[in-house]
Amino acid sequence: MTMETTTIRVTLNRGEDRRIKGGHPWVFSNEIREAKGERIPGATAEVYDVGGGFLGTGYYNPHSLIAVRLLSREREEIDSPAFFKERINQALKLRRSLYPDMATFRVVHGEGDFLPGLVVDKYGDRLSVQILTAGIEARRGAIVEALVELFAPKGIIARNDVAVRSLEGLAETVEILYREIPETVEAEEHGLRFRVDLAGGQKTGHFLDQKENHLVLKGMAAGKRVLDCFSYSGSWGVHAAAFGAAEVTCLDISERAAALARENAALNGLEGVVSVEVCDAFDRLRSLRHEGRRFDVVVLDPPAFVKNKKALKEAEKGYLTINRRGLELLDAGGYLITCSCSYHMGRELFRDLLAQAARQAGRQVRIVETRSQAPDHPALLAVPETEYLKCFVLQCV
Repeated sequence: MTMETTTIRVTLNRGEDRRIKGGHPWVFSNEIREAKGERIPGATAEVYDVGGGFLGTGYYNPHSLIAVRLLSREREEIDSPAFFKERINQALKLRRSLYPDMATFRVVHGEGDFLPGLVVDKYGDRLSVQILTAGIEARRGAIVEALVELFAPKGIIARNDVAVRSLEGLAETVEILYREIPETVEAEEHGLRFRVDLAGGQKTGHFLDQKENHLVLKGMAAGKRVLDCFSYSGSWGVHAAAFGAAEVTCLDISERAAALARENAALNGLEGVVSVEVCDAFDRLRSLRHEGRRFDVVVLDPPAFVKNKKALKEAEKGYLTINRRGLELLDAGGYLITCSCSYHMGRELFRDLLAQAARQAGRQVRIVETRSQAPDHPALLAVPETEYLKCFVLQCV
């Protein structure tokens, strides 16, 4: 099946081709000199510099600040299942080289796999996808056909309940695109089992980008008291317990997330080590200090506080508060594992906030390690937006 779409010829303003020629796939609306053709969301776009030099093929949306996203640097048919099958297969080859025996991983990471606007996560024999742009939405049928051919899945769900779709003029929805999706599926990570809520969980169901970072707890958590804040379904806490923690306390504001965390602890025979509290982590961090509680390891893995640049200042206050309170709970020699998944919270800014938090907490802190997202969430050098996750492993000395 090949979808029928119109093609728009997009010509850039003088000098606006430099970033595109350097490998970035986004064309902003204010960089366009002229767009000839029927300007409908999702239309195929051929992009040219001001001298008529061809730059690439992508899709167009007149309602988005990012007016064009390139899928290819060639004149290429981008509407067919064959195109998506080839592109997704290339992404799959990378994952198979990284994780030859793993059944749960990210298959497609948007721009990182030259498929901007598309995310595909594999949970065993089910797929959870996010269709984030009008251009990908217009090609949904071709993408599903390609995924079925490549994976023969038992079900595909679209987790399109994300605010970024509104910027593209799209509704926020959750839809089953193929066959069936059970209430929960089971995923394995480092030999541990996790129940995943594909329809109602955060992101696509599980935080696959943190799987390599969970391993920093090995050795660090053995025999220790661990606090896992914003624990969601308990992946940090369950790993800590599996690595020999004496006790693990998980905090999350969601009753459903807390129930999943308890299920996941029990699924791995660790319910005697892991306790889960339903609470506001900001408030509980403060009350734990008033109670005189102390920990050897504190994990802070909050949801994205920064949805856009306008929210950055308010988000800085949130990051500063939780990191100061986390540091105040640590015994000497204790570790803080702290994360930000907000792209707008840059690595240097995050480091500066952590230094400020340490000063306010009156703690001397050293950086043990800095980490990023798992390699099945690849970042492109030419596209800094593809590297979003910051993870600092700090020690109070």
